[in-house]
Amino acid sequence: MTGTALTEEKEFREIYGMDVIEIPTNVPVERKDLEDVVYKTQKEKFKAVCDEIEAAHKKHQPVLVGTITIETSELLSGMLKRRGIKHNVLNAKFHEMEAQIVAEAGVHDAVTIATNMAGRGTDIKLDDEARRAGGLKIIGTERHESRRIDNQLRGRSGRQGDPGESRFYISLEDDLMRLFGSERLMSVFTALGVEEGEQIQHKMLSNAIEKAQEKIESNNFGIRKNLLEYDQVMNEQREIIYEERRRVLDGENMRDSIFHMINDYVENTVDLLVAADQDYEDFDLAELNRTILQSVPMSPVTEADVRGMSQKELKHMLKERAAKAYEAKEAEFPEPEQLREIERVVLLKVIDAKWMAHIDDMDQLRQGIGLQAYGQRDPKIEYKMLGYDMFGEMTQGIAADTIRTLFHVRLEQKVEREQVAKVTGTNKDDTALKEPKKRADKKVYPNDPCPCGSGKKYKQCCGRK
Repeated sequence: MTGTALTEEKEFREIYGMDVIEIPTNVPVERKDLEDVVYKTQKEKFKAVCDEIEAAHKKHQPVLVGTITIETSELLSGMLKRRGIKHNVLNAKFHEMEAQIVAEAGVHDAVTIATNMAGRGTDIKLDDEARRAGGLKIIGTERHESRRIDNQLRGRSGRQGDPGESRFYISLEDDLMRLFGSERLMSVFTALGVEEGEQIQHKMLSNAIEKAQEKIESNNFGIRKNLLEYDQVMNEQREIIYEERRRVLDGENMRDSIFHMINDYVENTVDLLVAADQDYEDFDLAELNRTILQSVPMSPVTEADVRGMSQKELKHMLKERAAKAYEAKEAEFPEPEQLREIERVVLLKVIDAKWMAHIDDMDQLRQGIGLQAYGQRDPKIEYKMLGYDMFGEMTQGIAADTIRTLFHVRLEQKVEREQVAKVTGTNKDDTALKEPKKRADKKVYPNDPCPCGSGKKYKQCCGRK
């Protein structure tokens, strides 16, 4: 639930599939939203803002001044200090005092300067004298690119039926105005003979500014939608990888997955080296053996083995041999769970390493994919296709590295050297461990100091026993 989602209704509906419903306020809004006033320069604008603050302060009306940047809030603070107007500044530099400053913003005579991000979501309570003075006065020093942020600033006044008013002060030097037609407006100011410090105020001008905001919002919406479509490719891949990691971390039995990886590895290797319609006499057995045997220790494939075979039959034979080789590896472990735990550890490490490298590769692809437009290709479609191919290569790499590691793992048995020596009888030869000779204790004579430390002679102490 939010009070400013209506301006973003299109984005919520098109990207997130969510409808936005406006709920009427509990009490009618008494706030007066006045037309924007426009000045030629920022200097004129800030002077007019300070004049408005001073006028409201004289009649004890609380004022909340909204700024876009911390620099602007500090500039206005300096101008108000020179006029002797007591005020509070609420920005990121004073976040520890935020609650107290916001609580005091609705008290009569209070002047608060706040950045747009500060103090949001907090009801500003008015005292009785502030209500009689007209309620909280909102002054915006600049229009934001998003109407939603401007509405948030306005919405801090006139809550729960309280009185209040809001107005934005704009100059042709503001960022928003420079983006949309400030030169044209400047020529209008000049043609009308607008003097320094004089303002222009008209509903058409406010509407034009809102149209400019809508254009920027539409442009930003297009950028976010475009990024989301690109990120959706990575999100689908991320879900697949994270699901596999979850299974490993939950301690599931990964034996079936390992056998599936073995079959995939054999399939991919044969597809790479043997064509579907290739005659068995043309099989490159040397390269096939070199590639497969470096990962799967099994008997090499000979010409006699493949005589009369098609590619499909070759795959079937190699899958059976690879499966038997892994079953032999399982037999090396006294307890099956020992290998199951090793499978989980190895698989997790390989997945993490390959996934991190894949993220970097996809990021590089994303940065350069825009060049596809010069070749009359849709960059998003090309990104999806290339990303799919890269993901397939990554999963093949996970399978190859995992089974290569598992086939070459060994169960370490720590046996004491003495036990090995007893079984093999190696202590009879020169390499056996020899019992170290104990050094004889030094002989103590009757007149020597007693070793017990009593200070007496040995014959008069322990030697008498």
